[in-house]
Amino acid sequence: MAALAVLSGQELVRVFESFGWSVARQKSSHIIMTKEGETATLSIPDHKEVARGTLRSLIRAANLSVDEFVKAL
Repeated sequence: MAALAVLSGQELVRVFESFGWSVARQKSSHIIMTKEGETATLSIPDHKEVARGTLRSLIRAANLSVDEFVKAL
């Protein structure tokens, strides 16, 4: 399994957009992303650094593997 880098919220948005997710709205410090055909939504904190555990949870919610995610960086 590949190691996850510490990324900002804006960087995460760009990576998830490459997988077909789009920004639906932003409420306070969280960016909400949706994808057609998916029931889940991604709530990405708009912080300078997103915790690795939070990042893993977002990757899992997006039905991706860590390796797929790291290759998209």
